[in-house]
Amino acid sequence: VQLVESGGGLVEPGGSLRLSCVASGYFFKVVTMSWYRQAPGKQRELVASQTGSRPNYADSVKGRFTISRDNARNMVFLQMNSLKPEDTAVYYCHGDIRPSPNYEYEYWGQGTQVTVSP
Repeated sequence: VQLVESGGGLVEPGGSLRLSCVASGYFFKVVTMSWYRQAPGKQRELVASQTGSRPNYADSVKGRFTISRDNARNMVFLQMNSLKPEDTAVYYCHGDIRPSPNYEYEYWGQGTQVTVSP
């Protein structure tokens, strides 16, 4: 199983970016898909997650970021609006995935850089 992100880049404050992540390989079910981020010198933190149709957001991004899933294509998206310099970080896709009905593992993507700067 592999998770591959795309969509990072450089954007000015107040701008928008959309991150995408696709899960590929052989597996039974994708349970939860999430986005984490890690800024320089800081711990990795949960940004948003979605299990089924239920989204969950960090307080710092509520009202600005939207997570969504395309279950048919095993994809998760993060629409980021009203970006702030403090949103600058490497963003990681994370999946709780069952390769078979009786097992569930965590998988991480390689990360994509998001830089918010004038």
